[in-house]
Amino acid sequence: MSRVNIVLALTLVVCALAVVQAQHRSRTYFIELERLKKEARALDEQWGQLQLEQSTWANPARVDAVARQQLGLLAPTPDRIHVETGVDLP
Repeated sequence: MSRVNIVLALTLVVCALAVVQAQHRSRTYFIELERLKKEARALDEQWGQLQLEQSTWANPARVDAVARQQLGLLAPTPDRIHVETGVDLP
């Protein structure tokens, strides 16, 4: 074999190894991407559940019931309510 053939054969082997390495890296990145997409879907689902839970806990009727039952709070009587208009008339 001539030197040119040896150099070309070595170049071919190096290029083939580079292609194999690139394909392996590509597959590894694809697997990581799919894992991250799955995690994102799970987090979106959890976010939706948390929003639903927040709306349930913040429901005014529920807050009123908890205030009355657990805290013993009552609505003020009309004589205890004072409305400020913010305007002082002479």
